[in-house]
Amino acid sequence: MRQSNLYIILYAAAITIVCGGLLAFASQSLKPLQDANVELERKQNILMTVMPLKKGDDINALYAAKVKESVIDFQGNVKEGMKPTEVDIAKEYKKKPEERLLPLYEFRDEADPSKVNNVVLPVYGFGLWNDIWGFVALQSDFNTIQGVSFAHKGETPGLGARISSDEIQDRYKGKSLFDADALESVVMQKGEGNDYSNDPHKVDGMSGATLTAKGVNNMFVDYFTCYKNYLKKSSPNVSQNL
Repeated sequence: MRQSNLYIILYAAAITIVCGGLLAFASQSLKPLQDANVELERKQNILMTVMPLKKGDDINALYAAKVKESVIDFQGNVKEGMKPTEVDIAKEYKKKPEERLLPLYEFRDEADPSKVNNVVLPVYGFGLWNDIWGFVALQSDFNTIQGVSFAHKGETPGLGARISSDEIQDRYKGKSLFDADALESVVMQKGEGNDYSNDPHKVDGMSGATLTAKGVNNMFVDYFTCYKNYLKKSSPNVSQNL
């Protein structure tokens, strides 16, 4: 029997409503699990900038034992009562540096909690196509890079997207942000295949990804300008004249 147009419209509307309701229910039901996975990935990325992780490691337990979280302002003052998870770094990035809230992760010495062995600082910027971000870990001198972890939203596969690879990230280990009296940062160079092992402020570039490299360089200068007041307060090795 041929159905009327009204029947077909009502049937399609009912199916749409039912399916939409099921999808909404599934989304809400899974949200706590999704949020927990995002939080676990954040903790893992922070830990990985400082220490190697093994399969089966309890990320939450390691993080709780080793990391002290806080939020600071441009002057390096702690914002009491605030947690890094309350800071949307993508939104903060759009503000003037002097107005930003800055998450901070300190790896405290388990034997002496007043001693900071490493500090991990989030960074954010823009690559060739879209946002780039990451974490940079510094050693106890608040100058030498222990490790980095970069991610991106839409850089070109095989080119700019290589910033998230170990190959590129390992180039930053042991480099320095400051010299005696200035923020020199660490600059990814144009071209690839050059040796910068003797230069504390340069790393080899990525072939065909000059604009992504420029975005990483700008991200470093932008955010370490924001963190420099904290760094100079925390370490005598960072010039007080910055």
